[in-house]
Amino acid sequence: MPETSGYAEIAAHFRRQIQDGTLRPGDTMPSFRQVCEQFDVAQTTVNRAYRVLKMEGLTLPRPGVGTIVAGAISNNIATRVALHGATGSALDGGESSRILEVGTTGADALVAPRLDVAPGTPVHVRRRLVSRGGVPIHLSSSYYPAYVIAVTPELQEPVSTGGSRELAASRLGSAQDQVLEEVTSRLATASEKEALGLTAGEIVVTQVVRTVTLEDGRVVEVAVKVAEGSTILRWTTSLRPQ
Repeated sequence: MPETSGYAEIAAHFRRQIQDGTLRPGDTMPSFRQVCEQFDVAQTTVNRAYRVLKMEGLTLPRPGVGTIVAGAISNNIATRVALHGATGSALDGGESSRILEVGTTGADALVAPRLDVAPGTPVHVRRRLVSRGGVPIHLSSSYYPAYVIAVTPELQEPVSTGGSRELAASRLGSAQDQVLEEVTSRLATASEKEALGLTAGEIVVTQVVRTVTLEDGRVVEVAVKVAEGSTILRWTTSLRPQ
């Protein structure tokens, strides 16, 4: 590496290795001394790079060991919107999405009030499994009202679009504006355990219900994301004054 390597380049190097599976959850990161020698930089530069990885939820300190790679991570919607804007896909490095089911279902007690429809109202659902490096990260069920499907018939096909909300928002002529994400914990259902490859009898999962509204006030999607309890759900929020 050139001597001009800075903390951002070092952080990017290890971020790629974590995302592509070269460094796996639980692995010990190289010591500061090793990184200093590898990149020919001062320890303060390495410290700053490692702090970036920690703030991104990619690594954790472990007393007596050093820095280790954190467990499975599932990005939140803000990160995925930014990824789509930058790359044309909401999937992060090393991630893949597999559609498990598409169809019509009656809106249940969880989904109906968030879509502002009566319980039992037919809504479109897309269920998909997101994996990283072939390991399941989370199961997501997205529910769409009739006016979304009317302008985005592609969502009725069992094919990943790489950005269903972005496509729907574009067709509806109104940008995504706000998301409400509600986080709870509960026991996994049998179908969730099967999809996520979980085998224990009773497994606690984290459930995130997100409601995405457009600038014109319409709801474009209600999604229910389920991840095994040890999966890190990652948010980054700026605290700088606006």
